[in-house]
Amino acid sequence: MPDSPVQSVLTEGYRRFREKSWHPQRDRWIQLKEGQSPKVMVIACSDSRVDPSQIFDVDPGEMFVVRNVAAMVPPFETTPGHHGVSAALEFAVQVLEVEEVLVLGHGMCGGCKAALTQSMHGAEPGRGGFIADWIELLDDARDEVAHDHGTEGREAELAMEQAAVKVSLENLRSFPCVQSKEAKGTLKLRGAFFAISDGILHWLDEGSGKFTPVR
Repeated sequence: MPDSPVQSVLTEGYRRFREKSWHPQRDRWIQLKEGQSPKVMVIACSDSRVDPSQIFDVDPGEMFVVRNVAAMVPPFETTPGHHGVSAALEFAVQVLEVEEVLVLGHGMCGGCKAALTQSMHGAEPGRGGFIADWIELLDDARDEVAHDHGTEGREAELAMEQAAVKVSLENLRSFPCVQSKEAKGTLKLRGAFFAISDGILHWLDEGSGKFTPVR
């Protein structure tokens, strides 16, 4: 069976990776086969335009990354189910013992826009329902944003995107392992926002609630 156009693109990309990244860093890859010890966990959006490894220009093994719609962290809960983000967080904090957890939001986020407009509210699973259920995590923040900025336009969307980062940070602190390590000073939580339109990263100052661009 001939390669599909997508498979051909992936194969060529793999060949470039072997030539430009794997071979020049072969010693690094040999070390990594023994295990990983990243210092930071990054929780980012699945959006194809926001790749943490590209944004922060890191080598293999330096970041433990979880990506999902709108870079969300659900609150701690013990009900039965498949808690993917919670499992990854537990592994990073308890097993890998990362020093920081970074929540990375971004501009033009489709998940945040859907939360703001509630365009998928009431949809059936497989027809937007899974997305709708997931972004319900932002409902309380959405109400505040809608009250202050409305539900349409770039100003409202930006407010929703940045509010989502704060929601995930709040939910991170509902996990006992995070609470304990943050209290001891062995774990730091951070928020950031990447603006796709200009490529500028903004760090969150939790004290003021403001995002400040990196110069």
